Amino acid sequence: MLVALPLLLAAADPQTAAPPVPPAPAEEPQAAPDAGQDIVVTARRREERLQDVSIAVAVLDEKTLTDTGAFNVNRLQQFQPALQFYSSNPRNSSINIRGLGAPFGLTNDGIEQGVGFYLDGVYVGRAGASTFDFVDVERVEVLRGPQGTLYGKNTTAGAVNITTKAPSFTPEAKIEVSGGNYDFLQIKGTASAPIIDDKLAVRVSVSRTSRKGTIYNVASDEYLHRQDNFSARGQLLWKATPNLDFRLFADFNLQNPLCCVQYYARTGSTQRPLNRQYAALAAALGYAPPSTNPFDRVTDLDASINSRQEMGGLSLVANWDVGPATITSVSAWRYWNWLPANDRDFIGLPITTISQNPSRQKQVSQELRIASNGKSRLQYTFGAFFFNQTINTNGSQVQGPAASRFLIAPSNPNSNNPAVLNGLTSTNTISFDNTSFAVFGKLNWEVLPKLHIQPGLRVNYDKKSGSYVAVVTTGTGSTTLNADQRAVLAPQSYAPRFSDWNVSGDVTLSYDFTPDVHAYATYARSFKSGGINLSGLPLDAANNPILSAQTVKPEKVDHFEVGLKTQFLDRRLTVNLAGFWTEIKDYQATVTNGQLGVIRGYLANAAAVRVRGVEWDTSFRASDRFRVYFNGAFTDAKYTNFKDAPCPPELSGGTTVTGSQVPSAPGTPGGLSPAFCDISGQILPGISKWSLSYGGEYNIPVGGGEAYIGYDGSYRTKFSSNPSRSLYTDISGYSLSNFRLGFRKDKLNVFAWVRNAFDQHYFELLSVQSGSTGLIVGQPGDPRTFGGTVSIGF
Repeated sequence: MLVALPLLLAAADPQTAAPPVPPAPAEEPQAAPDAGQDIVVTARRREERLQDVSIAVAVLDEKTLTDTGAFNVNRLQQFQPALQFYSSNPRNSSINIRGLGAPFGLTNDGIEQGVGFYLDGVYVGRAGASTFDFVDVERVEVLRGPQGTLYGKNTTAGAVNITTKAPSFTPEAKIEVSGGNYDFLQIKGTASAPIIDDKLAVRVSVSRTSRKGTIYNVASDEYLHRQDNFSARGQLLWKATPNLDFRLFADFNLQNPLCCVQYYARTGSTQRPLNRQYAALAAALGYAPPSTNPFDRVTDLDASINSRQEMGGLSLVANWDVGPATITSVSAWRYWNWLPANDRDFIGLPITTISQNPSRQKQVSQELRIASNGKSRLQYTFGAFFFNQTINTNGSQVQGPAASRFLIAPSNPNSNNPAVLNGLTSTNTISFDNTSFAVFGKLNWEVLPKLHIQPGLRVNYDKKSGSYVAVVTTGTGSTTLNADQRAVLAPQSYAPRFSDWNVSGDVTLSYDFTPDVHAYATYARSFKSGGINLSGLPLDAANNPILSAQTVKPEKVDHFEVGLKTQFLDRRLTVNLAGFWTEIKDYQATVTNGQLGVIRGYLANAAAVRVRGVEWDTSFRASDRFRVYFNGAFTDAKYTNFKDAPCPPELSGGTTVTGSQVPSAPGTPGGLSPAFCDISGQILPGISKWSLSYGGEYNIPVGGGEAYIGYDGSYRTKFSSNPSRSLYTDISGYSLSNFRLGFRKDKLNVFAWVRNAFDQHYFELLSVQSGSTGLIVGQPGDPRTFGGTVSIGF
């Protein structure tokens, strides 16, 4: 916040302040994306008409968020086909755009996000800290493609930019209450008022969400996957002078859900000996899951389950209009505390009784920008950005009495001795320090009437350091391990380091054929910083960590894109198209293997990846009574060169081939497994080839207001849920349908809704039980929910 001090002093000294100019309004009225009016966005760090921005960007305004129930990032993906959000729990969350951003799978703290998440101009350093409920949001912008020359943190895949409403100098208030099945209750309230007329205003917002879980645990007699969220935000707006204003933000969020669980979905044959695969092991212990149909939504997990997290922060945003340009300072401090409990064996047997990595994160950031004002032929944005993040984790993994039978070969007498592994504990102490600094800038030069060239440049420095120490003790507390114990949990201690400078840039050519037809072509060369592995390393034949896997190389991205933005019929019809081709060298992938000592998978570089596709955003307002939209994305995402990848489950668990030996056919119990697999040409995980969103609304005048009926649907084709594709972990395509029926008048809106109306059975993700047992576990999506919402403003 020190950078804002010179601006504060300038406000206090009228001799140093710039000459007064008419200020921009604190709140620009926002039209709905389908209203056929001008939509104002800040995607390029200045207020602009959406259709004039040479970026593939989509906008969801407050009305759309309320009507569709999109109250967090997870629900946004149903309305933005190019956006993917995956979460096995809040910490293990990833936001991807066009299939890129963060490696699909469990989170590794030592890497960067490829999709930047911004809250009122503040970069949020972890996707897990973006899982709060939206409250008092003015708009959400989803920017697709590299944005590093416009945004403080380098974002090679895109950005999600959330803007909340500013304090108002006219008193106002709003309350929104929603209720539904599964005891769903959500209450949102906001109020704003002036403290000093035209000088100081305040805005306060709160949100409370609760819902009974959708999955019943017969072991604990409780419902899992519940929602239990609280959010509060406060703002002060001080207009120090007509050309200088400050916004001070404070927010606090607490989530305490009993989530997130994965449980029995199916089984598949591996190359582990048949008597060491799931069916035989479960039979030997007399175990059967409560149901083999995952959509019965019952489980018997016998370990504690929770995903408690607390997050919040303070930020100060200053804007100083000096006439030809505006200087902006964004100073922020944020924190995120994570306290989980998981059942990592995924079944009701005491194999792994504790698996948790509670962590504490703090970040400070400072961004300083100067952006030109007005509509001159040469416009510019220049900025500097500093970011520091620390994470400290103290975790543990504890094996139970059933671990010996599951994890030790039956031919070994110790497999029948529960004491060998019972109580075997790995205590993990993990630390991470991440410092980043960058200067960046972008020009928009109208070289000829209607023809613009927009070059951008970024110079970036990243430094990461960490420590991973795993101390393993037996059930009696001894650190002396036998071979069987060490094969399950091996001590590890290493201190990875990474630092690097890089230069990236982009150039866009755009042409305004008419005020409503705009075309552009972009080339971007960008980098995603290298990373360090902080979830444990794979082991060699002697069960020692492979230290060469401590770090991963930076990603090098070449991105090409062409786009066309058009409006017709008095701007009632909008058709925006984008085609893109992205080549990535040294793609950072989260990979897994059959070892138990690597709790969360580890990072590796795939030599080359290619993502290409076509997207469209269309809407049509046929009249004031009827509107429709249809958005879609075709995405072809593949590993083009990944020859040393870990193998899928059907090729894992057997004796590793040596010399001239030939691996057995997939799924051959007791067979020979390759040391690694060539998965070149296979699809990237987590991305569907086709994703669509569509819907509309029809209204009729009633009693001075309007009655309306609305529909929102989404569809996606099958996708892989494992870094190395397996038929066992492919998730079938599915469609979701949401309906609403209501009445609105002035500031009153009352409607009933049903989501997943046809009770579609689908998985959000599938995972493989470690140890190559062949058990596939899944996390099902929400069943049909229904309820009503009342919203009223004052």
